Amino acid sequence: MLRFLHHCSIRAATYTALDEPRNNLGFVYTEEARAKESAGYLARRDLFASGVESERIEHKSHRTVMRESAERISLSKRNEEYHKHLNEDSLMHTPEFVIKPRSHTVWEKQCVRLHCTISGCPEPRVVWYKNNVSIDPMATPEKYKVESSYSVHSLEINKCDFDDTAQYRVSAMNSKGETSAFASVVVKTPCLEYGVTFETHLVEKFGVSFGREGETLSFGCSVIIYPSLQRFQPEIEWYRDDKLLVPSKWVQMHWSGDRATLTLSHLNKEDEGLYTLRVITKSGFETHSAYVFVRDADAEVAGAPGAPLDVHSLDANKDYVIVTWKQPAVDGGSPILGYFVDRCEVGMTHWAQCNDTPVKFARFPVTGLVEGRSYVFRVRAVNKAGMSHSSRVSEPVAAMDPADRTRKGPFAPWTGQIIVTEEEPVEGVVPGRPCDLSVIEATKNYVVLSWKPPGEKGHEGVMYYVEKCVSGTDSWQRVNTEIPVKSPRFALFDLAEGKSYRFRVRCCNSAGVGEPSEPTEATTVGDKLDIPSAPGRVVPTRNTDTSVVVSWEASRDAKELVGYYIESSITGSNTWEPCNNKPVKGTRFICHGLTTDESYVFRVRAVNAAGISEFSQESEAIKVKAAIGGGILHASPTPPYGITVLECVRDSMVLAWKQPTFIGGADITGYFVDYREVIGGVPGKWHEANIKSVSERAYRVSELKENMLYQFQVRAANMAGVGIPSLPSETFKCEEWTIAVPGPPHDLQVQEVRKDSLVLLWKPPVYQGRDPVNGYYIDIKEAEADFEMWRGVNEKATDKTFMKIKDLKMGESYVFRVRAQNKAGVGKASDSTEPVEAVTKPGTAEIVVNVDDDGVISLNFECSNLTADSKFVWSKNYVEMTEPERMTLETKGSKSKAIFKTPSEEDLGIYSCFVTHTDGASASYTLSEETLKELLKISHDHKFPIIPLKTELAVELLEKGRVRFWLQAEKISANGKVEYVFNDNVVHQGEKYKMNFDKNTGIIEMFMESLGKEDEGTFTFQLQDGKATTVSVSLFVILVLLLLFCASVFLFLQVFIFLSTLFSLPVFVPVISKKDAGIYEVVLKDDRGKDTSTLNLTDQGFKDLMNQVFSVIANSSTPLKIQSTEEGIRLYTFVSYYNDELHCTGNRLILVFFIDRARVAGGLPDVVTIQEGKCLNLTCNIWGEPVPEVTWLKNEREMVSNDHYILKFESGKFASFTITSINTSDSGKYSILVKNKYGTESGDFTVSVFIPDEEPVQNVPQPHLLRSPKTNPKARNQPIHQWIMRR
Repeated sequence: MLRFLHHCSIRAATYTALDEPRNNLGFVYTEEARAKESAGYLARRDLFASGVESERIEHKSHRTVMRESAERISLSKRNEEYHKHLNEDSLMHTPEFVIKPRSHTVWEKQCVRLHCTISGCPEPRVVWYKNNVSIDPMATPEKYKVESSYSVHSLEINKCDFDDTAQYRVSAMNSKGETSAFASVVVKTPCLEYGVTFETHLVEKFGVSFGREGETLSFGCSVIIYPSLQRFQPEIEWYRDDKLLVPSKWVQMHWSGDRATLTLSHLNKEDEGLYTLRVITKSGFETHSAYVFVRDADAEVAGAPGAPLDVHSLDANKDYVIVTWKQPAVDGGSPILGYFVDRCEVGMTHWAQCNDTPVKFARFPVTGLVEGRSYVFRVRAVNKAGMSHSSRVSEPVAAMDPADRTRKGPFAPWTGQIIVTEEEPVEGVVPGRPCDLSVIEATKNYVVLSWKPPGEKGHEGVMYYVEKCVSGTDSWQRVNTEIPVKSPRFALFDLAEGKSYRFRVRCCNSAGVGEPSEPTEATTVGDKLDIPSAPGRVVPTRNTDTSVVVSWEASRDAKELVGYYIESSITGSNTWEPCNNKPVKGTRFICHGLTTDESYVFRVRAVNAAGISEFSQESEAIKVKAAIGGGILHASPTPPYGITVLECVRDSMVLAWKQPTFIGGADITGYFVDYREVIGGVPGKWHEANIKSVSERAYRVSELKENMLYQFQVRAANMAGVGIPSLPSETFKCEEWTIAVPGPPHDLQVQEVRKDSLVLLWKPPVYQGRDPVNGYYIDIKEAEADFEMWRGVNEKATDKTFMKIKDLKMGESYVFRVRAQNKAGVGKASDSTEPVEAVTKPGTAEIVVNVDDDGVISLNFECSNLTADSKFVWSKNYVEMTEPERMTLETKGSKSKAIFKTPSEEDLGIYSCFVTHTDGASASYTLSEETLKELLKISHDHKFPIIPLKTELAVELLEKGRVRFWLQAEKISANGKVEYVFNDNVVHQGEKYKMNFDKNTGIIEMFMESLGKEDEGTFTFQLQDGKATTVSVSLFVILVLLLLFCASVFLFLQVFIFLSTLFSLPVFVPVISKKDAGIYEVVLKDDRGKDTSTLNLTDQGFKDLMNQVFSVIANSSTPLKIQSTEEGIRLYTFVSYYNDELHCTGNRLILVFFIDRARVAGGLPDVVTIQEGKCLNLTCNIWGEPVPEVTWLKNEREMVSNDHYILKFESGKFASFTITSINTSDSGKYSILVKNKYGTESGDFTVSVFIPDEEPVQNVPQPHLLRSPKTNPKARNQPIHQWIMRR
């Protein structure tokens, strides 16, 4: 005990000695001295604490120990009772101001921000008021900006003026109550003690600058202030992308008294952006801005990518930090394979690589840090060519608990005294369960877990064990088996991609390991964040002689978008250069550094942490030159007009209005409606009806008072701001309508204006009346005509909300109105349209239907007067198609097309296209059933084109046994090709075959010198000209017939009979036949006597005679020809002499052979139209001997029988084709090919599958077979040949 008192006395003496110099000697005690003193004290305390503690414990009395034990038990009981009574209601409380907003006095044109910190449970709703009138930042976004981040709330007032002088109140409200705090803002008009107002002028301004990584860049402005007073120096501020810059090792600022200069040392791509100089005096401020571009440094390895940028540390903890970065714009010509993250401890020079394999995701958790130490990070990109330069080093971050960082702040402030507390020892307590365990990030490389520490964790700190198990199992495996983690964050690596896992966490301390937390839901390992889709249409606009304004449509459904990269290319060069090396977040960017009078095209990519999207479509080419007037700036729109009431009930009214006549050069983003009460003819104060803008030109104003009179005004907004309000409307009474007829239609629009017609569109009335609306009547009159001149356009009501009005007079101006009807009658007419002149404007185009070479049907529309903000809007039956299922919409430059995916009867209707931001460019096309059939036929011909033939493949037999195969095409190009096939084998030019292909005449020939037994088979000519093909098959050549033909050439000659004997007198027989057979005797006698001679014309003698006769006939014949017919092969010749035995037709001698070649006898249609989901079955008859081989083809490709396609050939006669559960992919051209040794034949048909309507269709017809081909089956078992004689 004495030893303890001795230590206390020494310590007290030490404190007195320390205090004396400060109090009595006037010693200046610096912060550095305080820090050293604090460090010394902590070291001494740690050195001697153990000894003092042990000594104190030794001298404890038994009485003291018992008292402490009793206190612990009492405390434990109170703690249990506290947790029992602890519930949600006890945690909830009214809002409280931790930090209240403070008042400000500012100069005119300056900005001011009011801050406050509010706590409350549930989280309170915060509203700001100016002089007790609520502030709507959406109504005046250029004036007010309200932000809320966690419990910190702020109101920023931009460019303050005298009207901003007011009392501002911030109100916080939740279910427990409401509280408010006040602050005053005083805006002073600049004035000096001497009554002088400063005038500031910026001269020698800096312009757009270009630098390269690693270089140093300086720029600035000369500042002239009048009057020049040395005692009054301006305040110089520099901004980059609207963020105030502070001096650092990368940024140096200099003010010489008349010139402000900014120097960027060692440029990096993070330095790229819009730089603004602001010179502030008591009279106001002047600014100047210009863009600075930073190009990539030359790569160390050719083809390596650019360096990543914007490396930051997020979610730092005791042993864990998430590092994030942005991908570079330049990939070096090959895709980036991933990124390497390096770390370095502050104060050290050694860099350690954190990941062994490159990661593609632009975020990475770095683990294994030492608690209390600070680190910096850098990132490198790699592709197949090599490694990039390292990124700029991140800001230092300390590996420590976030709570400790919040409590200590960036520095450990010295309080001037050391407070020493003696902590009582407590028993070890096993910590409880962690809570709120969740997966905060999941990629294919890692998963990050986050949780909250347990409520019961004992006196000492806790650490954590993480466990995992595969979903569907209960086998838990500890991930960090050796060392528990200190941070309530953990990253798990080496998980199997595509597998699902669950996770849980246990707490541990010296007392033991606690119970596990509730497991997470099943998490599948993979990238949860998708790469953004490609941006939409890119539109360039002229700006200056060296710059172009590029705007584009934002990527759809992009999550966590970082920004966009823009690239440019000189037209035709195909060499792309980045326009920016730092992603821009807007959808508009000015590309500088272009060459005057060169034509450029542009494309855009989107970026997020998952990667970089595909490129957008290239823009139209634009020539770089200054725009007239340097470009047109966007302005806020003019006021809307024509406010009317569409419906009225007891407490609300539906208003409608007309679009402003001038929209400011940019799309209107919405409308704001105000209302005010009118009491006794005196209007009251305006109130906002909607906080968020509405996109439609109709809005229901709610919470009105019944039977009260109201006036309304409407304001339009675009990207330039909110326009001025419209004139107050008429006074309307809020009372419920009870009339039976419907209210007026609204939002009348006119499209497709031509010299004799136009299309009128409208929207149905909001008030339907007692019964639903069942039709509309359209009225028309000349614009200058009296009211009584209204006349009806349609005698019968139309149920459409559009109508094409015809028979207009060219050059005349018209107005229109619409009336709705229901069962009760016709309601009030709508407001009339603005006057419309019936004239076809120059450059007006129509929708053109096109079928391309692939058979794709599309509707095409071109507009020649596009603007930068123009868009093509496609509609079907005048209902906009935003994401059509049956069509694909493509737009490039001034052309847009709507492409049909699978055209069918479901696509019938009126298709229209309207171009925004033009003088009404629009057109329509009606797709009828007849037109669709014609287009489908053309599409089929384009998909499966054929080469038309003048003559089919024919065979001629020439002299000396030569054979000529030939055909003639109607038309064939210079690229036409032909293959000569014999029995499925291609034959080529040689001794046996001589080919000739005359592309001018289309005649294709093949000659054979002779025929032999080996030439028995099928000859085919296969023609191809681009996609068009034709296969022409010759007849089967039978050797016996050919040999007979060869004999006939020398036997059949002129028909002439000459009987010659040994006598000197000839005997002529005009006609010889079998009846002339016999024995002829010639008797010669004179005075000297007689002599007899006989001629035997029986048997062999008659045969010899007939041979000579036929020899004469044969000599009179023409060359024999061969013709293919349905009956068979026809051989014929023309003879000069013949007799009755030959049975000639005229002078033509015909020989016909019947052959059982393979044939498709019939049963197949040309076209089959069938509903999706049905079953298709076709059967056809097959002839031929021997039995042919049957092959089925789809789109020229051989098919195989399976469960979906069932192909059968039964009894050698019947071939069947079945498709089960047919779908749209079964549409196409089908063929059956039959073949035997005598020949080949095919049959074709087309299958078209259509999708039924959503509503069930009753009595669905069976598959419709169109134009079945005529069949002419011939009897089989005919003789091998037969002569046919015709006269």
